[in-house]
Amino acid sequence: MSRSLLDDGRFRLQFAGHETFPLRYGWLKKSYDAVLAAESAGETDFRSIFTDDSAIAYFGVGKNMVTSMRHWSLASGVLQIINDEDLGSSGSQIQPTELGRLIFDDDGDPYLERPGSLWLLHWHLAATPMRATTWYWAFNELNEPTFTRDLLRSRLARRCDELREDGRLKNSRISESTLKSDVLCFIRTYATKADASRSTQEDNLECPLTELGLVQPVDVGAAFQFRRGPKSTLPDEVFLYGLLRFWQKLYPTRREFTVEAITHEAGAPGRVFLLDEETVAERLARLADLTRGAVRWDESTGMRQVYAPDVTKLDPLRYVAMLYRSGSTKSQKKMKARAA
Repeated sequence: MSRSLLDDGRFRLQFAGHETFPLRYGWLKKSYDAVLAAESAGETDFRSIFTDDSAIAYFGVGKNMVTSMRHWSLASGVLQIINDEDLGSSGSQIQPTELGRLIFDDDGDPYLERPGSLWLLHWHLAATPMRATTWYWAFNELNEPTFTRDLLRSRLARRCDELREDGRLKNSRISESTLKSDVLCFIRTYATKADASRSTQEDNLECPLTELGLVQPVDVGAAFQFRRGPKSTLPDEVFLYGLLRFWQKLYPTRREFTVEAITHEAGAPGRVFLLDEETVAERLARLADLTRGAVRWDESTGMRQVYAPDVTKLDPLRYVAMLYRSGSTKSQKKMKARAA
């Protein structure tokens, strides 16, 4: 059953787009608010928010950073593009997703204080190769616990060559500099500052996803390693969200999965969240209570499996919404200062 999503024609592969800037605190909230403001004003072409000359003044950053903000808002699942065919009109629109509204509405987690919010953003970056192909590939197809920048770049270049030979990247030009930029940005998305002496102060602004601790520098930043194992800050609701998204998108007709599949399959929660088999088994066993029996754990046949008789009827966002029902988060004054 194991397969690479890079070979799946449903996913349009994308390298770069971030303009070399990793995601920064405040960017998603500012982008979300800008789209909401345009929506309230009755604007029809939301793309102008990020392309008009006024965008630089509105966001208070340079043109390349505005482009990067748009990229991360789309790649993280906060905003979405509704295309011409969906609209029945001549222009595509950028709109908030249901997930974006859930997180960035005032009664959600607009300043990303809850770890669950960061895990959700990470899921959308790494679970499929749609808008952040390098991010997906690194978590799902790179089977190296420790790596260097050069190793990532060379392995990714080799994979791109294979895809080009198979016709998957026939019309795509991916240069070595593009891959190098993607690899550097990927590392800066997850690893804490390891090369501060060689970077500008602006470059050392960390991405909020470094708080997840998924990639750690070793050997004074010359190499890095994935931190696989239990994740104490990962809520079961977010794990379930990832499981249902994986199940519904890639295997909607299946009724069961083994622990091994959920741990090791490309795009599955075990790979994306870097969980080991025992941790996956423990989390799967708790889902019956969380879903009121819609997802069930079973060991009666001697195999550790999870069942969902009709997985397509389950709404992943319903369970994530449980995380935000307590109302506004605390310490917003501190987070507003950091996001400014």
